[in-house]
Amino acid sequence: MLAGMSSKTLSAAIEKQIRRLCLNDFPCGNASWRKEKDGTEAAETEDTDALLDLLSCPHSPWTYDESWSPQAPALRQLAVLAPERLHAAFIYNYFTTLRIVDKDVSVIDSGLLKFSKLEELVLSANKISEIPVENLPRTLKVLELRANRLSDLNRLTSQPPPHLHYLSLGSSSLGSHEDISNLTGRHWPQLVCLDLSDCEFQDQQVLMNALRTLPHLRTLVLEGNPFTLASCYPGFTLDSLPQLSYLDGSWISPEERQCFRGLAKMSDLIVDQASVSVRVGRMRGIPDPMMRVGNSTPDFPVVTYRYFITYEFLSHQTPVNLKFDSEPECEAAATAHVTGGCSSDADLPSSKTCEKETSKTDTRDQKEYTEGSCHDTAHVSRHSTSKLSWSECMDFSDTRTYNISDLRGLKRFLNQGFYLRIEEEKVLAWPAVSEDVKSSQTAKEKKGRKESAIKSGSTKDKSKDKKKKSVPELVQDKPVRRLLGSVHVPLQSLVKGGEKVDVLCGLGSLRVESEVEATQTLDKDLRKKIKEDKKKEDKRSKCRGGSRTGQRNTAASEGKEGGRKKSETDVLTGNSVELRVELEKWQSASEARQLLLPHQSS
Repeated sequence: MLAGMSSKTLSAAIEKQIRRLCLNDFPCGNASWRKEKDGTEAAETEDTDALLDLLSCPHSPWTYDESWSPQAPALRQLAVLAPERLHAAFIYNYFTTLRIVDKDVSVIDSGLLKFSKLEELVLSANKISEIPVENLPRTLKVLELRANRLSDLNRLTSQPPPHLHYLSLGSSSLGSHEDISNLTGRHWPQLVCLDLSDCEFQDQQVLMNALRTLPHLRTLVLEGNPFTLASCYPGFTLDSLPQLSYLDGSWISPEERQCFRGLAKMSDLIVDQASVSVRVGRMRGIPDPMMRVGNSTPDFPVVTYRYFITYEFLSHQTPVNLKFDSEPECEAAATAHVTGGCSSDADLPSSKTCEKETSKTDTRDQKEYTEGSCHDTAHVSRHSTSKLSWSECMDFSDTRTYNISDLRGLKRFLNQGFYLRIEEEKVLAWPAVSEDVKSSQTAKEKKGRKESAIKSGSTKDKSKDKKKKSVPELVQDKPVRRLLGSVHVPLQSLVKGGEKVDVLCGLGSLRVESEVEATQTLDKDLRKKIKEDKKKEDKRSKCRGGSRTGQRNTAASEGKEGGRKKSETDVLTGNSVELRVELEKWQSASEARQLLLPHQSS
């Protein structure tokens, strides 16, 4: 029939499905395996009932896939009962429904017009980029083009099928104002159901103005579009389209419609902006860091540990604080463009390596987002919770709210999800070296001051000196940070209509210092401190014209050689962090008015 046509055309794909029905092969067709009507029986013939059983029996080798059309099984039965009727024109006119799904079809050719009685055409998950309306039968009532490569609707709306009731354009890149102008009642006067889910529509008000002109529209699917992430959705849509009965697969109750009554008239206050709150709660399962240090460790340095959670989230402006007790020294927010994918933290590098990898990731992400960015640029801000000392249950109670106007960027970000990271900060504190005292002593030696001047101090001064010596002043080193673990948090459900992701994140295997490694680290820090002090003393000795031996340095080097052991790391499981990510939605028109009027007056 159509054997010479390319396999990428729709008519060729349909013809291939028809050939697979084997209408002229056993048990169908009019051949030697059929009994004659006069009752004459040959050696190898079957009656009609037996041939029909071979078509319907689930274990029969002649059972074929017939899901692509409800008329396919009936046509095979007809090929048994009246095979003489099955000529080409009859077969084409017999089909009223065709479902050609995921067959790599890229062209809707004129061969489809031979199906003159076709009413339902499903072409989901193919590679179609244009819909030449001149090749669509005028009898179509259902047209499904979901998950194709549609970029515009210009050719489809030039002269669409006049009786089309159902149109599905979901999972495509449609979303421009030109696309919206092709979704009006002038083009689709009989449209009852419209599926625009998972597209790229961002301007809700303009889209509602167009859909309001569809006189028979009763069912609408919009979830997965960027504007559905805004706080004003679905309230503004419900009040803009009073004729709707179903929105995103849910029936619209009178109570729900009443809650948002009047919201469409507040168009001057409506802003397509999303508000997302991220709350980090309690963290459990972190081992006590002081248990890693043995009893034989020196008094100094004094080691303190603090823990905090970091993550990156999309933002256009400074986030609004709800409950945030971060310290002033918290690291500043680092920005990078939205990523095409998140990097894995499987290797859990040290703090220095982690900082290097993070900066590299930010640079790469910026390039990727710039190539595929829309007109409004969003940035990822890095947030760090407050730093808490260790306890069995550390409650961060950290909530941040992000107001985002780039809804397309937010959709992309939520589909990727984000990483929650737990970090440990270790600070070493040492006794302060009194340089003032040493310098004053040197000055006294050079000037030859009398001992009586030194002994003139009062008893109170001596007691104060003793107190100072008993409780030495401590000087802190720069904090040393290490990444203990991370977990990826998927957020796709927020794009698919969900309003909240409330999870208990298991951080997997945490890599913490073992007792051996912790002791070695302290010894190493102590040797480093001794070496630095010796250098300072050597400089002062040179200034006085003297010299000292390197006994302490030799001892330190010997200790360094003797203390070299293979580093060990404990891998611990059973830890968790409470996390909630929530899209804030208006629950009524009065709530929207209360929230937006202060912004208008300001």
